[in-house]
Amino acid sequence: MKFLCNPVNINYRYQFNMDPRLHGKMQICREAADPSMILFHGRYYIFASMTLGVWVSDDLSNWENHRLPKELPLYDYAPDVRVMGDWVYFCASRREENCDRYRTKDILNGPYEKIEGSFPFWDPNLFIDDDGRVYFYWGCSNITPIWGVELDPLTMRPLGDKTALVEGHPYDIGYERVGEDNSQFPASEAEIDAAYAAFHKRQGISDDRVPEHLKPLIRGMFSRRPYIEGAWMDKKNGRYYLQYASPGAQYNIYSDGVYVADKPLGPFTLAENNPYSYKPGGFLPGAGHGSTMRDMRENWWHTSTMRISVNHDFERRVGIWPAGFDADGELFCNQRYGDWPMTTEGDPWRDPAWMLLSVGKNAAASSFTDGHEPEKATEENVRTWWRAASTDRSEWLQIDLGREFSVHAVQINFADDKIDIPCPGPVRGGSQARYIEERDLATQWKLTGSVDGKNWFVVEDKSEARTDLTHDLIIREEGFRVRFLRLSDLAVPYGQQPCISGLRVFGLGRGEKPAVPVFTARRDSDLDMTVSIEAQENTLGYNILFGNSPEKLYHSYMTFKAGEKRVGALIKGRNYFVRVDAFNETGITQGTCIRL
Repeated sequence: MKFLCNPVNINYRYQFNMDPRLHGKMQICREAADPSMILFHGRYYIFASMTLGVWVSDDLSNWENHRLPKELPLYDYAPDVRVMGDWVYFCASRREENCDRYRTKDILNGPYEKIEGSFPFWDPNLFIDDDGRVYFYWGCSNITPIWGVELDPLTMRPLGDKTALVEGHPYDIGYERVGEDNSQFPASEAEIDAAYAAFHKRQGISDDRVPEHLKPLIRGMFSRRPYIEGAWMDKKNGRYYLQYASPGAQYNIYSDGVYVADKPLGPFTLAENNPYSYKPGGFLPGAGHGSTMRDMRENWWHTSTMRISVNHDFERRVGIWPAGFDADGELFCNQRYGDWPMTTEGDPWRDPAWMLLSVGKNAAASSFTDGHEPEKATEENVRTWWRAASTDRSEWLQIDLGREFSVHAVQINFADDKIDIPCPGPVRGGSQARYIEERDLATQWKLTGSVDGKNWFVVEDKSEARTDLTHDLIIREEGFRVRFLRLSDLAVPYGQQPCISGLRVFGLGRGEKPAVPVFTARRDSDLDMTVSIEAQENTLGYNILFGNSPEKLYHSYMTFKAGEKRVGALIKGRNYFVRVDAFNETGITQGTCIRL
């Protein structure tokens, strides 16, 4: 069988960001985001922001990165790709200038024909209807909406005036509120003025030194209004599903919602199931700004942006999840165990193939730096990591699973920690100037295992690898018996001290599944609920499931702690049902569904 484990196992390129809000200070991180995924001539392609290329797969499991021609706008955000007949149409975002389009019959080899752009846009999405008519959707702002217009299929010029289709409603739609766990309402003008003034005071500059085109951007940082962005359109059984992202990529609750209509330009109504793509918990959260695609077996998949946002707000990755449409035409996406290994075949609501074995387990290392102890690699948080004290290849990290297990998968997640090196190339771009690392770098390591801590065997040796896979996945379908796992012989790009945010182990334990979880749930407001879970033995974590009926618990929030958990993604005027499932190393136990 084929397996994947989010984030997508691919080389994520380093960005040397010259953020204008930081007045010349450069920030360095890896990034890929805003994925457009298509099926073209029997192969799958993902075009993502700031990758200089396209990811290609034959099976949705194994991906390769191919460089794209330099004449394409590879430094522009949110690349949009659609198939129209024998052609693939490509464009990307640029607010300040007209955005050109390109088309090709051969994605990897070209050539790409240029179609002159006639207007600027941000976060584009092209849609070709069944009758051959072409529509275009765009927008990325906490002030303006997502727009739509019909285009001439030959010239790609608008055939009429643009129409406002989706706007933010953070007082009625909980998942559109900004902040961790949708914790903040929009700021008042007085609060924005005060924050704007404080920002300039901290930076030591006066307002008259700030370029006029940057002032709204900076003020918008303090507005706490949601960004409504990342449009994507699908059609199913005569209905149009306009998907959008909110409230911001730097939050754990970055998600995709959906509106539905009977016509491509609306009017649109908020779908009953929202947000349909939502992953606020687990190792790597976030599931916003993406695309939805049908594969060769007629199964649906959704790909979106996942959040790290430590070294830079736009430190991001890409995830893929099973999706589909239920009998009532509701678009859904399964992210209950959305960063665990999953098969690429079968029921979209299938349980994970194997259970998480490494969370909270004892860890040891050859050395560490303060605040980056070895146990950081087993706490299931991509934003914390073990960091070795040196760059020597003798450094190692080891975890003890506590007893012998049958292990079937290991995911090795490397992190970056305040890289400070000269930019290796010329900075390009306008308001988001940067340099994208063009060289193919390497991340090297060796993984060994032991049953007794004395006798060791090699699980995987990539100590001489030429690949740069910072979320590498090892699959052993047949499984192997092990208690101790050691990661050693480490070398990472730019000669940095190696950092591991997650040495994650999956397999099957023996023993009893958890007891049926005991919980209560209350609605604190139109937009918020609190779920209180009683701690119980033999349990590693919980999945809070909720939806508009007991049969449609499409939303989930994974937590590894009992007690109270606030969920702020509800919609005003909607009814909800809640269930809590418990999991451990052996399996999953479903709870009892209650009405909120």
